[in-house]
Amino acid sequence: MQDHATDIATAGGTASAAAIGMAATAAALAATDAALVRAVAQEMHPFAIGFFRSAFGLAFLAPWIIARGGLGLSRYRGLHLLRAAIKLLSLVAFYAAFASAELADATAVMFTAPLFLTLGAWIWLGERLDALRIFGIATGFAGALILIAPGGGSASPALLYALSGAALIAVAQLMLKAMSAHDDTGTLVAWNLVVTVPLAAIPAALVWTTPSVEVLGLLALQGVLGAANMALMTRAFGLADASLLAPVDFLRLPMVAALGYLAFGESPGLATWIGAAVILTGTLVVTAGGRLKTHRAGLPAQRR
Repeated sequence: MQDHATDIATAGGTASAAAIGMAATAAALAATDAALVRAVAQEMHPFAIGFFRSAFGLAFLAPWIIARGGLGLSRYRGLHLLRAAIKLLSLVAFYAAFASAELADATAVMFTAPLFLTLGAWIWLGERLDALRIFGIATGFAGALILIAPGGGSASPALLYALSGAALIAVAQLMLKAMSAHDDTGTLVAWNLVVTVPLAAIPAALVWTTPSVEVLGLLALQGVLGAANMALMTRAFGLADASLLAPVDFLRLPMVAALGYLAFGESPGLATWIGAAVILTGTLVVTAGGRLKTHRAGLPAQRR
């Protein structure tokens, strides 16, 4: 019996280590994605970037969709369209932020997404907020304010885009949580990829600019990295609790800061690191509060 328990613990530790490795790799891909957006933003509109990301991502994962037998049956066809539209808008908002703000600042503000997610679960799903998570939410948004309006000055429009994108991605994640009650992960991913491409083509056509060969190559790389990121995170959340993986995603900030410095000569100031530290603290408190609540209920922590 003891040997069996040891085997289970070892297997659990191996799965967690693999999930952490996947999450760290995904963080590196996300940081690279942000740098690629900055590189092509001078030539391409955020709507066009969103279209190419979706199209190349679909092309990259098309063999997998075909191998699994197509999209799969879903009872949420209308919601797939709505979720794809919301997720697309969140990406466009992030791309607009990356195009104008320093990459480290925009990335730090993006980490407010879990705060919006917790608020959304309270408003729409009826989840209760305890004092610890309320404190974490207030702390996180205080950190965002440090970045968006340093010294109490005028708010940065670019970082407001990043904040809007964080709110929208939280809404998309709440929808995903509800839809996963009847659709499996593969069906949700496949539908999102296929629906997003024609949806993204409509606004992209209004601002169309034919990309150069060099930019087209960067856009193709971005689409592949985005699809790989999604696949890695989906698998990681299937192996380990979200509360374990959330801190790993924070590696994205120093990675994107390094890329911003090396590729674009950006050097984040003191306000960036202070604001980011406050946001990350608030996010960790919210995540820990959710995990503590789950364990008190005697249930395993929920996985995405």
